Amino acid sequence: MAFVPRDFFARPSVPVAPELLGCVLERQTAAGLVAVELTEVEAYAGASDPASHAYRGKTARNAVMFGPPGHAYVYFTYGMHFCVNLVCLGNGSASAVLLRAGRVIQGAELASARRTRGAAAVPFRDLARGPARLCQALDIDRSQDGTDVCVADSQLRMQWPDADTTARSAERKVASGPRVGVSNAAEVPWRFWWEGEPTVSVYRPATPRRRGVPGGSSPRGQQSANWLPPSDPSMAPCRRGRHHRRTLLAGPAGRHN
Repeated sequence: MAFVPRDFFARPSVPVAPELLGCVLERQTAAGLVAVELTEVEAYAGASDPASHAYRGKTARNAVMFGPPGHAYVYFTYGMHFCVNLVCLGNGSASAVLLRAGRVIQGAELASARRTRGAAAVPFRDLARGPARLCQALDIDRSQDGTDVCVADSQLRMQWPDADTTARSAERKVASGPRVGVSNAAEVPWRFWWEGEPTVSVYRPATPRRRGVPGGSSPRGQQSANWLPPSDPSMAPCRRGRHHRRTLLAGPAGRHN
């Protein structure tokens, strides 16, 4: 497999997101290598997107989002989980793609050991099924925040799929629908996944909170709740020379997890 070049990420997150399906995220540690084939992702448009961590501006926590493309933005949420995004476009745009789920294709035993709590074994499909589980399986935490995923010697790197995966993905249908758990801009269908893939996470709408601003989400309000993107770049030509078929899934939406 070849590494994904930086210019692939030097575009808005919405056209990048579905093209990441089938790509492989590798994490090398002293314990060994774990590789995950991405099956579900979610795009965020940066400072203009009410569901984005960048909506309220640049902070110490989200600074990586405002940097160059092809770097990992890792955040801590709910006081217990890490999630990883890949920065897109650059030039201070804070555009990024959240990696929501994948299928472990290498290092399954190590991933399972990281995910297992107690005596019960974790089913294979659940090893990286959800953004927090994906980070746990790959041993990703805040120490990987800002990691360049486009270089060969990185401990966290992105690779193109091999020829067999590319052939399979060409026959698969890429579906799109509401982003998971976002309370603002919930109607925007910027979550992409392989239809029928068992490792895709379960859709859950946002749960309203009484106090405070939830971690990573934007301030609440009717204006942001009704936000729509100024244009729809989601059908831009794919870098792999093909277009994706998409299905808009109906249903309520809710907060960037």
